[in-house]
Amino acid sequence: VQPQPDAKMCDQTFLAITFGPCDNCSQNKPLMNIYLKNEPINYCSLCVEMMACQGLAKGETIHTLKAESESLKSKLEEERAKLHDVELHQVAEKMEALGQFVMKTRRTLKGHGNKVLCMDWCRDKRRIVSSSQDGKVIVWDAYTTNKEHAVTMPCTWVMACAYAPSGCAVACGSDEEKSIQYVVLLYVFVILTSSGDGTCALWDVESGQLLQSFHGHSADVLSLDLAPSETGNTFVSGGCDKKANVWDMRSGQNVQSFETHESDINSVKYYPSGDAFASGSDDATCRLYDLRADREVAIYSKESIIFGASSVDFSLSGRLLFAGHNDYTINVWDVLKGTRVAILFGHENRVSTVRVSPDGTAFCSGSWDNTLRMKVKGLAVVIGVLHHPVVSAPRAAGELRNIGHSFPVIYS
Repeated sequence: VQPQPDAKMCDQTFLAITFGPCDNCSQNKPLMNIYLKNEPINYCSLCVEMMACQGLAKGETIHTLKAESESLKSKLEEERAKLHDVELHQVAEKMEALGQFVMKTRRTLKGHGNKVLCMDWCRDKRRIVSSSQDGKVIVWDAYTTNKEHAVTMPCTWVMACAYAPSGCAVACGSDEEKSIQYVVLLYVFVILTSSGDGTCALWDVESGQLLQSFHGHSADVLSLDLAPSETGNTFVSGGCDKKANVWDMRSGQNVQSFETHESDINSVKYYPSGDAFASGSDDATCRLYDLRADREVAIYSKESIIFGASSVDFSLSGRLLFAGHNDYTINVWDVLKGTRVAILFGHENRVSTVRVSPDGTAFCSGSWDNTLRMKVKGLAVVIGVLHHPVVSAPRAAGELRNIGHSFPVIYS
């Protein structure tokens, strides 16, 4: 891991090199970081496949192993189906339905010169950070709509941004040579990223060292979310392989995997209790997965919704699920009953990111129309009234297809 020259207000940039000479064939190729007897080796994909074939037992082939893998998956689904005795909406039938839900845009944040790709709230509930295809990272005062900081990065397509829990630092991921699809700052000096190389990575910001890498996706990892528990030892990721994986950061292992979407998973978000998560996909559906039941418990879809879901987030109580779509709208779902309670309009292009404020009193969305829009009225009322105990409901955790991790850390 090599520190790169810093940009204005950028303290440090780290680049994990994924191209180089293969340890086996010595050719300059994209490398796969794998371990052999706990020793790291850098092999190209062809050499990895050859090594796997050499380790096959007599009579085994890649084809037979794949068939065995599919058979085990089928048995796993059969076991899950045995426990699938009731649907979430059936459990919630006797719960009172939500009343009329109305939200209007109260603030429009203008300043980006191109598509807004990501945004995040500071825990002070006032500041917002956003990143854009114009190469800028902007820190906003959500009360006044003023810009507190505007930093031009040495690249376009700043794919991801996130506030540190302390509020004193911001991280962003870009497409400069390699692409980071999503970032989460765990602490001021530790960062979690997902990438176009199919991996997630845990970094030490001070030293620039890679602390842990997470391998399990077979395509770009587009989104991740950290579990909301105090310990925060698990996170969920979703990607172009249609999988949502749950990871243990202590062991680096993939502890749960869900593969029910029919297309790329663009967004994942934990339910506020941490016992479940939601996902949004290009298949035009959002889905809820219960980690305790180890299965999907709800699908949020309608025949009239034909455009993919780009981003999802829960209300503070977990009763509402907000889903931004590529048809410029935001659908609001009753999580327990599975019904759509509202459609929010206002954006003039694809909605790329949606986030509820930490105190649940405001809601912000970013779009390819270069703006962020804040909606306030009604959300606080709904959240205040609907603190129902959630019955087995879940909580959850890009756009370039490249390889590697690259991000700068910016102090506001």
